[in-house]
Amino acid sequence: MAELKFEIVEHLIELSSTANGWTKELNRVSWNDAEPKFDIRSWSSDHTKMGKGITLTNEEFQKLVKELNNN
Repeated sequence: MAELKFEIVEHLIELSSTANGWTKELNRVSWNDAEPKFDIRSWSSDHTKMGKGITLTNEEFQKLVKELNNN
């Protein structure tokens, strides 16, 4: 299996943390050298391990923010 390459380009928000040091964060992440996307997932304290998450393009993120602001 190919190695997953990622770079946290911009840390935006820490949403929560657990007693074991993992944090749920909103970041801009470049996956496999692609254009950075908005990313929500849990990370280990040193950001070497991650949980399942969701990535959103700029357009998807803007649509989400717009809809949340309308409610």
